[in-house]
Amino acid sequence: MAELDAFTDVLDYPMYVVTAAAGDRQAGCLVGFASQCSIDPPRFMVWLSKANHTYRIARDATYLTVHALRDDQKRTAELFGSRTGDEVDKFEHLAWRRSAHGAAPILDWACAWFLGRVEGRVDGGDHVGFLLSPVEGSHAGPVRPSLLLLSDVVDLEPGHPA
Repeated sequence: MAELDAFTDVLDYPMYVVTAAAGDRQAGCLVGFASQCSIDPPRFMVWLSKANHTYRIARDATYLTVHALRDDQKRTAELFGSRTGDEVDKFEHLAWRRSAHGAAPILDWACAWFLGRVEGRVDGGDHVGFLLSPVEGSHAGPVRPSLLLLSDVVDLEPGHPA
């Protein structure tokens, strides 16, 4: 454990908001465990905590949306990372829409996002990995934004323990 902690302490990876919908329920959370995992075919893995409200919705979802955050969106990270959907509707005061597939919410202000079809799930311990196959997406244009990183949100109090 100490060796892995020492390794991960030097990492400063991007943070994402991942959204899910199943039936009339929707959810979203701040995620730091995520990465592209295949080029051909294109695949992306997102890890959700089993304690998280979003995980409970995502278990029944066919699609998840992964949103990249700019470094000036810490308040959004706080909403999705420090509040739980068990107690608050995180979408109530946000601009968002359903995808063309009628699936997971797409947040209008994200600098980049993609909707991914859930191809599989992997139990990783206290998190479950969702293997996503991108089906649609968008980015804000040719300018590469500064992304919100782990170091930007390390002071946030999580809505659920990991």
